[in-house]
Amino acid sequence: MKSSKLGVVLAALLLMIGAAQLGPVRAQENNTLIMARAVDATGLDPHAQTAFASLRLTELIYEPLVQVDANLEVVPALAESWEFSEDGLALTFHLRQGVTFHDGSDFTSADVVASFERILDEETGSATRTNLLSITSMDAPDDNTVVLNLSIPDVPLVHALASANASILSADVIANGDPTTDAIGTGPFKLDSWTPEEVTILSANTDWWGDGPHVDGVEIRIIPDESTIMAALRAGEIDFAMIEDPLIATLPTEGSDITINRAPDISYQVLQLRAMDIPADPATPSANDSPLAILEVRQAISCAINRQEIVDVVALGEGRVTGPLTMPAFALPTDQLFCYEQDLDQARALMEQAGYADGFDMTIIAGVDEPPTSLTIAETIQSQLGEININVEIEPLELSVYVDRWLAGDFDAAIARNGGRTDPYTMYSRYWQFGAQFGNVAGYIDETLDSLMKQGQVETDPDARKAIFAEFEAHLAETSPWIWLYTGFLYTGQTSVVSGFVPNPTGSLVSLSQVTLTR
Repeated sequence: MKSSKLGVVLAALLLMIGAAQLGPVRAQENNTLIMARAVDATGLDPHAQTAFASLRLTELIYEPLVQVDANLEVVPALAESWEFSEDGLALTFHLRQGVTFHDGSDFTSADVVASFERILDEETGSATRTNLLSITSMDAPDDNTVVLNLSIPDVPLVHALASANASILSADVIANGDPTTDAIGTGPFKLDSWTPEEVTILSANTDWWGDGPHVDGVEIRIIPDESTIMAALRAGEIDFAMIEDPLIATLPTEGSDITINRAPDISYQVLQLRAMDIPADPATPSANDSPLAILEVRQAISCAINRQEIVDVVALGEGRVTGPLTMPAFALPTDQLFCYEQDLDQARALMEQAGYADGFDMTIIAGVDEPPTSLTIAETIQSQLGEININVEIEPLELSVYVDRWLAGDFDAAIARNGGRTDPYTMYSRYWQFGAQFGNVAGYIDETLDSLMKQGQVETDPDARKAIFAEFEAHLAETSPWIWLYTGFLYTGQTSVVSGFVPNPTGSLVSLSQVTLTR
């Protein structure tokens, strides 16, 4: 903890120096929200993005049929209402009328059908394809109605559609344009320009169907150092900031013009271990030649890691040790999960049982940008695993390189921050089923996980679903393909000129559409 306290002191010093250098210059005297963040988007195609930084941009431009609000409830967006048929094999959405895309074209059921067809096309590389595989066909009886015909009663499908990855694109852009560059949505803001790693300019969509936006636009500046972001916020150079580093977010702000918004995060920090190679035929995954293919080795790693120490060192105590399920409605207490308290004696016994008492070498990849705590997590794990003779080498990677390596499953182990969801199935369907889209990233599958996921997808009784996913969570913890660490907090900072922003546990920034400025 000494190093953490020293870091706070140094960060505070940098903040004061930065504020002195910036001086008392105020943000632009207009109705544009000036925002800063440390990490830029890696792409504009909402269907294919996995980086949080990308989703935080695309969700301002595009919209899905439904969204998740600050209370983790699914609420209308482009769809005003929806219902399942009595047999659960059809899901009908009634679309919001009078909505237009940024190019002035009308939003209709044809755009929904085209968007979901694109998501289901493997060539798109959609991040949410697995969640939509129950859709066998779609009907559009009129411009304002879409019927999804399903192969099974897919209980969590509505939750799956409440995602930026399920955004609705213009059918015309899909057919005749390029969704990777033609950012034409229905959302509250239009993309005017994007200069990667520098600045993004958004203007208000004055034809938006919602109440807002109440600002003329948003200017998003990329400032890689978060202490500089805080200094700019203090000096009034910016109005609003995304903050990822708890060390920066917890600096004292008394006597300043800054308010720090703090909301529990349902995303989770995790050490991913790759125990298997998942081939083209997903029914026959094979163990790789790594020690991580051995159950006892993975369990030893789980027992050797002190999760609470990671929270204290990395997040300054700003977090909670978590199991695989982070949503309050389903999460098991961690004392019901395998080896969640550090037990080095059990870890050493498991290593000996596996034939690796003398340890082995392991490489962990970690992004240097998102989140900024990844390297510190890796270094803390490196020290802890040294206690059971595992020699960890850390490979730091820039975000775009990290994402490419992660998507390819090109790693032994990885530090990741993965998104939480309101439903366990939509949270993990793309990892823990045979044929799952990111099966090779998960690096592990077995019959039990596949069976429990499929049971949880179709079960309609809430208590029965909870029991299914309790077994699912316990099995994941016991087989230890990944080592879940903790959930933290989401931080944003704002000056007193900003009002109306509502933090969301998913990290969404969609409430920027409700922000007002009083300069």
